[in-house]
Amino acid sequence: MAITGKKIRVMIVDDSILFRSFLISALEKDDRFEVAGYAIDAFDAMKKIPLLHPDVLTLDIEMPKMSGLEFLKELMPKYRLPVILVSSLNIRVFDALAAGAVDYVHKPDMSDENNKSSFSQNLLSKIMTASVAKVRTSQSQPSTSASHELAWKQAARKSEGHFPGENMVIAIGASTGGTEAILSVVRNFPKNMPGVVITQHMPPGFTAMYAERLNRICNMEVREAKHGDHIRQGLMLIAPGGFQMRVVRMGSGFTVSCTEEEKVSGHCPSVDVLFTSVASSVREKAIGIILTGMGSDGAAGLLRMKKNGAFTIGQDKESCVVYGMPMEAFKIGAVCQQASLLNIPSLVYKKLGIH
Repeated sequence: MAITGKKIRVMIVDDSILFRSFLISALEKDDRFEVAGYAIDAFDAMKKIPLLHPDVLTLDIEMPKMSGLEFLKELMPKYRLPVILVSSLNIRVFDALAAGAVDYVHKPDMSDENNKSSFSQNLLSKIMTASVAKVRTSQSQPSTSASHELAWKQAARKSEGHFPGENMVIAIGASTGGTEAILSVVRNFPKNMPGVVITQHMPPGFTAMYAERLNRICNMEVREAKHGDHIRQGLMLIAPGGFQMRVVRMGSGFTVSCTEEEKVSGHCPSVDVLFTSVASSVREKAIGIILTGMGSDGAAGLLRMKKNGAFTIGQDKESCVVYGMPMEAFKIGAVCQQASLLNIPSLVYKKLGIH
């Protein structure tokens, strides 16, 4: 964790001389950071980390000799360092996040100056966040207790027939640390669970891959949302990167609207946009869940949900990678109940009438 008043020491792990030079230049232009050093591959990095004492690592996924994913699995048991992945569109990013990386950025088109500038701003922001994040590995994730297994089995049995609260909509929002937090909450939702809509801060391309990953793991069907998709039991919809997703009433049911728009609360997709739409269209038939992430996106929208009768849950500080978004929601009175990742599913089942 970075010490207040001191520069954040960043180590770059990337085999490309061109890209390393670009990253070094971007960091050196900002007086919040200090380039601790660089490594050309995983073996070089492992030798240099104890000598350079970095606060944060940037790590390329695709490297010779040893991939970034393999390196992470070796690194985390020895050094619990915050790691930002710098990757092309690669589904292995999600395996690396599961292995302990804090966040990721999409590698820019090096021939596009605007793209490079946007990438630099995004990376520096994520490094700042990573410097205060809790580093969690797969080994440090909370294990499932017998009581939670029982609750999930009861939910699964209920789902075989009429599901209590089947006309409800569950809305989830998250940012830094959210890909694994969301999975922890939804992975055991039974296949006939009420419809779930999710906004996770994520760029275009990655949202489709994330939906595919969840679809392989979860009982529910999961896919990236498309404009006009109906929200129904057994379906989980992920807001597409670069689009704002809203829930819209359609007769007695609901659909999603996905439109290309400006950022709201600094993001596209924005959790505030999703939650605000749920507040107005679903009202008391909704459950809102705000998970780990930096900033305040989602807090105002969750408050609107609560004021309109929805049951709202905020992830607690201890289980968050970054206690930002849930903290802001809690501070303004938007949260009915705080809970750990392990306990959130049980609260959802209780609200749905599963005991």
